[in-house]
Amino acid sequence: MSPVMSSIAAPLTTHTPLPTPLKPSLSPPTHPLDPLTAEEIRQAVHLLRQTYPIDKQWRFATVTLQEPNKQSVMAFDQGDPSPERRAFVLLLHRQTGITYEAVVSLSQQRVESWQSLPGVQPYILDAEVHECDQLLRAHPDFQAALARRGITDPSLLMVDYWTVGNFGLAEEAGKRLVKGLCFLRAHPLDNGYARPIDGLYPVIDLNRMELFKLEDEGGVPLPPESGNFDQSLLQEFRQDLRPLEITQPEGASFRVNGHHVQWQKWDFRISFNTREGLVLHTLAYHDHDRLRPILYRASLAEMVVPYGDPRTPHFRKNAFDVGEYAVGSQANSLTLGCDCLGEIYYFDAVMADNFGHPQVLKNAVCMHEEDFGILWKHSDWRTQRSEVRRSRRLVISFFTTVGNYDYGFFWYLYQDGTIQFEVKLTGIINTAAGMPGEVPHYGTLVAPQLYGLIHQHFFNMRLDMQIDGCHNSIYEVHGEAEPIGPTNPYGNAFVAKSTLLKTESAAQQKADPLRGRYWKVVNPTVTNRLGQAVGYKLMPGEATVLPLADPHSSLMKRAGFLANHLWVTPWDPQENFPAGDYPNQHAGGDGLPHWTKANRSIENTDIVVWYTFGVTHLPRPEDWPVMPVSYAGFMLKPVSFFDHNPALDVPPAQPKQKSCCHPKPAS
Repeated sequence: MSPVMSSIAAPLTTHTPLPTPLKPSLSPPTHPLDPLTAEEIRQAVHLLRQTYPIDKQWRFATVTLQEPNKQSVMAFDQGDPSPERRAFVLLLHRQTGITYEAVVSLSQQRVESWQSLPGVQPYILDAEVHECDQLLRAHPDFQAALARRGITDPSLLMVDYWTVGNFGLAEEAGKRLVKGLCFLRAHPLDNGYARPIDGLYPVIDLNRMELFKLEDEGGVPLPPESGNFDQSLLQEFRQDLRPLEITQPEGASFRVNGHHVQWQKWDFRISFNTREGLVLHTLAYHDHDRLRPILYRASLAEMVVPYGDPRTPHFRKNAFDVGEYAVGSQANSLTLGCDCLGEIYYFDAVMADNFGHPQVLKNAVCMHEEDFGILWKHSDWRTQRSEVRRSRRLVISFFTTVGNYDYGFFWYLYQDGTIQFEVKLTGIINTAAGMPGEVPHYGTLVAPQLYGLIHQHFFNMRLDMQIDGCHNSIYEVHGEAEPIGPTNPYGNAFVAKSTLLKTESAAQQKADPLRGRYWKVVNPTVTNRLGQAVGYKLMPGEATVLPLADPHSSLMKRAGFLANHLWVTPWDPQENFPAGDYPNQHAGGDGLPHWTKANRSIENTDIVVWYTFGVTHLPRPEDWPVMPVSYAGFMLKPVSFFDHNPALDVPPAQPKQKSCCHPKPAS
């Protein structure tokens, strides 16, 4: 895992194509949760420039929708007037190094608030990365260090800029720093991660844009082999693949109106922002004559990738990809036929660049339908009849590239009311050079003199629950055997034990796959026809590892939420990110561990469920030079939410569907 990669002497571009500047004419927002349009971004920036002396020393980290109060959005959906439209703006004044927050009322055309935040750092900005390249390209000390290593063509150098974390070092206090990791390409399309330049680490002060320190420790030789996977560099491809076509001759089954989507019985809205990327809003299910809310808001709130090598520079590799690098800003522009297949609908993402100009990332979010095997089936040998229904799911996804790693974030909606979130991990593993014959202790040899470092990936989801309204409670449920005795004479009895979690401290829990633990969010004020409280259960998947860092480590001080898989808090509009609003170079202690010290009640109220899942990755040779996709995630499944199987009305497959009833060819 790393932040933005760039090439020292190549033209300065982002790692994905630059967003396209927008034309002024765009459809106005129709719902309070619609993301800002290009014109609204322009208005917000213009009002700020009119009110405050924002000159070339300022950088815009974020210009995004200040989401209105939940109650006002719900009232709008019931027919009330639209709430006031506001923009949230995050700025960095480089000369002083001070971060500022502003709220701009677009409805009233004025700046409502302006606040300085000394001592906090916004995430790394693309514009800063480009300036780092320019600095190193011209710096004589850095060029001399390259020359000592026999590197004469700096255009083939690439540098990944990593945040430095917080290790209590006095010399770093108050500075905005990144540390560069250097790699060498053999030619412009070469995979530079095959040749790490060991021992050369420039540390850059971003606000001053100067070389703060150049760590030049000598190092080991460059690994000898290339690690290419670009199709133009490969010699052979498999020749035995026949076409596999996915067609929907009558078009897709979903309906889209702006950011509002309806599919089967699902109803929801989407948005996209710089920090979180894709967000689902007001997710609900049509049940007979009712539209029943399930989730008010769902997003990836933080993502942490700690590495397990204690040596320099690897001990600093504790990437907060949401809070330090803003995964939304690193999103890919998707293309038909590769990332998604079928009848595709794309959503563009409108974001501001670091100078306040609105830009569009074309095809940022992909939506399509997939066949997903059997939905339900039963064969009756008595009647010689078989009833089977095929499952179809709606897929809403985006991909982001953060340095060497690529991540796909996928929401799946199923016809039986199931909701699934899945991360697809791919891209290039983080590499380091070794001496000939060396067997790495903190990783795996993946090529001669090249090893992949051991690390973990953690993903924290913020799930603003709304099961048939805002009066929700949460239960822990697990399987429990009854002791053998008079009521269990054969020793076979076991039950599902359900325990109400009444407070924030009680809800700090870890997954327990041996007992089948899950958590059930219910609305105690609404029951189904059997008198059971309606609910959804959060089902952990296989990705339930815990952090291997010491509890007193810098990582665990800054990402204390990793200590538990589950946290639950009462809804608070100020509590949005589990490591706090500004984790970059923060000493720690913010976010969930801080908020939950109050031990507030979470019973029969408006609650937010925070779920963390993760994997430990010891790289394999098969992960090199590009990693096959690995999967991690969880599910939300209805439990007593419906009166019976809600997918009974899914129609059987029709004979004209060749894929279901294709005759076997004659031998």
